[in-house]
Amino acid sequence: MRLNVKALALTSGLLWGLGLFCITWWIMLFEGATGEVTWIGQVYRGYNISPLGSIFGLIWGFVDGLIGGAIFGWVYNFVAGRTSSRP
Repeated sequence: MRLNVKALALTSGLLWGLGLFCITWWIMLFEGATGEVTWIGQVYRGYNISPLGSIFGLIWGFVDGLIGGAIFGWVYNFVAGRTSSRP
């Protein structure tokens, strides 16, 4: 079975970007907007616990998930193609 690389990349990007966006707002809801740079903010420039930081997290997370999903799908299809038994 082969994966649709474009669909996997888009799904991964949306899940990671929206997940980071929602987690940021969840933290702000309970602890307030601190503006502190977190360990994720050290990787994603501009990300911090703030409304603007959540937008940066959404964008960076989408791009990161898109690339990661595409690479995973491509590698999976490559390995699955090599190991499948062909008649």
